[in-house]
Amino acid sequence: MFTLAGCTLKTKTLPEFYEKDLDDVTKIVIVDGITGYKKIIKDKVIIQKLLREIKDINFTPEESQEQREGWSYSITLFQDDEQTFQFGLTQVKGNYYYTEPDILPIVDKFYENLDLQEE
Repeated sequence: MFTLAGCTLKTKTLPEFYEKDLDDVTKIVIVDGITGYKKIIKDKVIIQKLLREIKDINFTPEESQEQREGWSYSITLFQDDEQTFQFGLTQVKGNYYYTEPDILPIVDKFYENLDLQEE
């Protein structure tokens, strides 16, 4: 007999997932899952603005944890040159979540308004 992962998952916010201090993030890489382009943010003011906008969003476990394909954005946090955390808008640490409020329009607007060259 086995226990489903969904039974032990709890609603969390980004600071609860992140095992370090969000104030120490020095770089964020956002990858667009549709185009594959990425934007790299190194400006501390912009980093803090994004983290402020998403830090209180609740990630609530989806009832179904079945494998899915495709994703909208992937966000990777760094401290100096060390990758410290990576998550998708609906997937964190291999588990699927929905968000309240919906994180997609927040990250989409942020990504589109970044005055950075896509790579």
